[in-house]
Amino acid sequence: MADERRWQRDKAGFGSGENLSDGPLAEQFVELTRLLLAASTPAQVLEQVIAAAYRVVPGADLVSVTLRAPDGSFHTPVSTGEVGVELDEVQYRAGTGPCVDTADGESPGYTRSEDLRAETRWPDFSRAAVRHGFTSILSTVLVPDAAPPRLPGALNIYSRRPGAFDPQARDTALLLATHGSLALATTSAVSRAELEANHLRRAVESRDVIGQAKGILMQRRGLTADEAFDLLRRTSQDLNVKLAELARTLATRHTELDVP
Repeated sequence: MADERRWQRDKAGFGSGENLSDGPLAEQFVELTRLLLAASTPAQVLEQVIAAAYRVVPGADLVSVTLRAPDGSFHTPVSTGEVGVELDEVQYRAGTGPCVDTADGESPGYTRSEDLRAETRWPDFSRAAVRHGFTSILSTVLVPDAAPPRLPGALNIYSRRPGAFDPQARDTALLLATHGSLALATTSAVSRAELEANHLRRAVESRDVIGQAKGILMQRRGLTADEAFDLLRRTSQDLNVKLAELARTLATRHTELDVP
């Protein structure tokens, strides 16, 4: 009971300027930072962010993430409940809503509605949300400085209570989104670097094995380098086999094969 009171006091005081360095919410952010640093893929980052938002943002009953594809279309890769995907998709179909408005790159950083029952900006979404029992929403921007082909997204937090997201909840959500944005940028860069490294490695390996195959043909057939490459290329086309695969077969089994 004492731990619960301490948690609620820390949660209520977050963003108020109090010293919370030893509170449970501060501990949660330390743990979130550790988990995000350990995440190796964007999917893992997003799962950690929505789990943290569900736990630490006051009033959070449902959390989802909106991302945009290079063609500008929206999708929800993670959510703490299936209804989150459904409510996000209502906005995607309508072309408007807090998730869409926040992720369009022109938002001030967040979009909020304190009472969706009286909301007039997004009628389709508001009706759907209220029908499922959600009356407040807060969407904060993810990866705000993304450049094409990457585009900004949004962290979406739904509540069943009207007026749930006060400035403290907003600050907590913005801090979570900042953590998530930095981690996403890092994991995306790592993934891109790994892909580029793998592509380069495969290119080098292909070049090396083609060189070996050319050397074998030059030695066995008395061909020049250009003639050996032309023979490999023609054989690759005739057999409908990739040039690198043909070269690798010749290099590893040249004692068994006699290329015509």
